[in-house]
Amino acid sequence: MTNIKIKKLNEEAIIPTYGTEFSAGADLYMLPGESVTINPHETVMIHTGLAMEIPEGYAGLIFARSGLASKRGLAPANKVGVVDPDYRGEFMVALHNHTDEPKVVDGGERVAQLVIVPFLKASFEEASELSDTVRGECGFGSTGKK
Repeated sequence: MTNIKIKKLNEEAIIPTYGTEFSAGADLYMLPGESVTINPHETVMIHTGLAMEIPEGYAGLIFARSGLASKRGLAPANKVGVVDPDYRGEFMVALHNHTDEPKVVDGGERVAQLVIVPFLKASFEEASELSDTVRGECGFGSTGKK
C-alpha cells in the first residue's frame, strides 16, 4: 500500500474512503455544507477541500462513480481527470450534468473516485519507419464487434 499525504484546505473536508476492501478507487467527497444545483448540460467545479501529494512515478486518475453516472447522469466533464505528481492544489471535480433536468449534489456527497496508478515517462523518438504488425494501420472497429 502506498501512503498519500493529504492536506485539508477546509477543516470540514472529508478524507477519501474505499467502499470495500478490494475497491480500486477511493471515493472523493464534495466539501460538506451547501448543496449545488447543476443545470442540464452544465459543468460545475465541485470542491473537495483537499490537496494531496501524489508520489513521483504515480498519477491520480479521477473517474466517475458508476452509480452517480448511470443513475443520475452526473460524471466528470473531462471523462478522466489526470492529477500529476507535482500538483499541490485543491482536488476538484468538473461534474457535468448529461441530463435534461437540473440535478442537486449535496454537500458531503461522494462525487467521483480516485485511482492512484504508476506511469512510465516516455522519450519520443522520430522514426521514418515503424515495425510491421498483423493489424497494421487498421483502426477504430477494425478488430470486429464480437
